[in-house]
Formats: sequence, C-alpha cells, structure tokens
Amino acid sequence: MLKQMTTLALVTSLVGCAATQDPKQPAPVDVDTFNASLSEQKSELVTLISTSQSEQQAALTSLSAQLEQLSKQVAAVKSQPEKQVVQVPMQCDPSPIGDKFILGAVEHVYVDEIKAGFETRIDTGAESSSLDAHNIILFERNGKQWVRFDVFTQGADKPSQTFESKVERFVRIKQDADDKNDRRPVIHAHLQIGNYKAETDLNLVDRSHLDYQLLLGRKFMQDIAVVDVGQTFVHGKNNPSKTAK
Repeated sequence: MLKQMTTLALVTSLVGCAATQDPKQPAPVDVDTFNASLSEQKSELVTLISTSQSEQQAALTSLSAQLEQLSKQVAAVKSQPEKQVVQVPMQCDPSPIGDKFILGAVEHVYVDEIKAGFETRIDTGAESSSLDAHNIILFERNGKQWVRFDVFTQGADKPSQTFESKVERFVRIKQDADDKNDRRPVIHAHLQIGNYKAETDLNLVDRSHLDYQLLLGRKFMQDIAVVDVGQTFVHGKNNPSKTAK
C-alpha cells in the first residue's frame, strides 16, 4: 500500500512540472536550417547594396554631364569679345547761347498791334527797331501823346490801314554824318516769331525806299536771341498767329 502511494505522488509531481513549463519557448533550431536562413539574408543584403551603388553611379553620371555642359557655356561666354562700357554724362554741357533762341537774317514777324505779319530784317548793325509808317500825325488823348499812322499791311499795291497808339517817347536817329537828326515817335509792340513771343519798342518812319517794312535791331535781340546770318526764316514763313498753339 505504501509503495502504491509513493508511485502516485511521483507521477503527480511530473505532471505538475509539465503543466508549469512556458509553452512560448521556441523549439531548438538545427544547424542546417540556421545556415540556410543566414545565406538567404546575406544574398538579400548583397542585392540591396548593389542596387544602391547602381543608383549612386547613375546620379554621378548625370551630375558629370551637367558640369560638362556648364563648362562649355562658360567657355563660350569667355570667348566672346568684351563689350566696351561707354560712360554717359549725367548732365549735358550748358548751351553756349543759354535760353536764347536763334534768328535768321530775315524772319517772318507778327505785330499784334497791327494785326499783320511782315518779312523782317534782323539787323545787328542797327540799335533800335523800326516800322514802316505813313501819314504820321501826333495828337493828344486824355493828356497823353498819341500817334495816328498808316501801314500797308497787305502790300504796297493794296490800300493801307490806319492805326492809333500811345507814344512811349521820341527817339532821334542820325542816318548819315551830313543828315540832321530824325525825330521819330516810338510805340510799344508785342511781337511773335514762330512760337516765340516778345515785346519791344518800334519807332515809326517811312521805309518805303527799303526792302523790308520792319527792322529789328540790337535792343530787341540782345537778351533773348542770337542771329545766324547764314539762315533765313528759321521759324517759318507762315503767319505765326495762325500756326502757334
């Protein structure tokens, strides 16, 4: 009876040890299986490294081609002739005549007080300016000296027109050494030459024996114009009152 109980206890103990053993513990792997797995992983790693090296080689080849192309472009730029840089002055030199305008030896001049234009002699040899006038009569108006005169505004073959103007002063002009002084009334006039407008004094005198009805002298041009005697009608032949804006 004691022998049977001892045998039962031993069997129970073995069963309990088997029940408490970790069922997740991996089973032992044999050497052949391990070597086969290691060889497979090595082959995959070699393939991966080879692929990576091929991609890197392709990238290097592309970069080399780009560098070669850039080198050719740089060489082409260097081979071109160097462009000369011209220094442009920031400001032009001032004009020797300043703000003055140029007049020719003859210009078409419009006189606003006469409402007519004349081919005019620009004469640097004469000091004052003169207008061809006829039937010059002096009279008083409101205690001031005035003058009435005729001008052939449309040519000597057409009737003259009569004008009146206040006398600014009288001037004495000596034509020749043997002549007496010629006392002339002076009127103030507004002139237009091309697009240029100016004011000046005109003395009234018979100029029918001369080529031009109007003469402009130095006093008119000394501050506003210079004369190019080699040119005529620099500002055109048309009536400036109709063409100027």
